[in-house]
Amino acid sequence: MIRAIILFLITLVALIVFIALYVDETKRVQETYRRQYRTDLAKVSEDIESYKNGEGDHELRYMRIVSDMSAANSFAFLINDFEDKSIIINELTTCIMKYPEQMKTKLDDMDKALNDILDDLDKGYDEAKAVVDSVDKKGS
Repeated sequence: MIRAIILFLITLVALIVFIALYVDETKRVQETYRRQYRTDLAKVSEDIESYKNGEGDHELRYMRIVSDMSAANSFAFLINDFEDKSIIINELTTCIMKYPEQMKTKLDDMDKALNDILDDLDKGYDEAKAVVDSVDKKGS
């Protein structure tokens, strides 16, 4: 009986240790996702500036915006407790892909929204939602 109690205690301690390690690793992974999400949004902002200030191949510059926004969108869906915000980012990404002619005229508003998001202002998501809502989804 004493062996069973000792074995139970050892197993319980091992279980607690493994749970603690799992929780710690999950937090680290989530922090990595958040960091990469912010990095990709910063790249989108840089790409928008490059698009506005650049001469030459605007289509290539726009495709970089699409690519970096898509990457940020992917990481947004991996972040826990981020559902409402990830939906807005997904809608913004969809608009950039499906309605390039309209979105090219809204890049200033999008850049402002992304900069507010990067500054940890919740109004940035509201601004991004306003950009999405301003797109004529029946148009091109």
